[in-house]
Amino acid sequence: MKIFKSEFIKSSNNYKNCPQDNLPEYAFIGRSNVGKSSLLNMLVNNKKLSKTSSKPGKTKLINHFKINNSFFFVDLPGYGWAKSSKKERRSWLKMIKTYLTKSQKLSLVFILIDIRIPPQKVDLEFLNFLGFNKIPVSIIFTKMDKLNKATIEKNKTKFEKEILQKWESSPTLFLSSAKEKIGRDEILNYITDINNSIN
Repeated sequence: MKIFKSEFIKSSNNYKNCPQDNLPEYAFIGRSNVGKSSLLNMLVNNKKLSKTSSKPGKTKLINHFKINNSFFFVDLPGYGWAKSSKKERRSWLKMIKTYLTKSQKLSLVFILIDIRIPPQKVDLEFLNFLGFNKIPVSIIFTKMDKLNKATIEKNKTKFEKEILQKWESSPTLFLSSAKEKIGRDEILNYITDINNSIN
């Protein structure tokens, strides 16, 4: 897929306020500071599309970006940020889960996982939430440029084993590096296949 147009449309604090265009939506979510904004910018080849920050918790709303006038990328707030208040975390989580379970246009959720760290309870819980609600999901491992190939494979296998404790089969997995643009073609081609199956 060639990205010829990407634009920010709006931020919403409720799924009812999200854009009403009848276009497929691909949501991106992960723990705070997992590299979500960097990945989105890499996918559309626009460093300024989604604002990046070294400070976790910057994304606090449901952000819609229209891609090629044919589908949306949806940037969701990160979960598990310990420095935010419990009230804020509950509010964000409610907003996120309501969007994910109520949106009629959601085609797929990409959960972003930092390949450098062991499987985290909060990631597995969120993955199981999606599975329980029968929400289509794939996993994107981020920051693979920080590790050697052997460690990447070891960590990936460890996460898959955790998934298979409750899943019959693992969701589709992607390896990525926003810095080196690894995984871009694979992810975009996967989205293209889904779009074609919808149409």
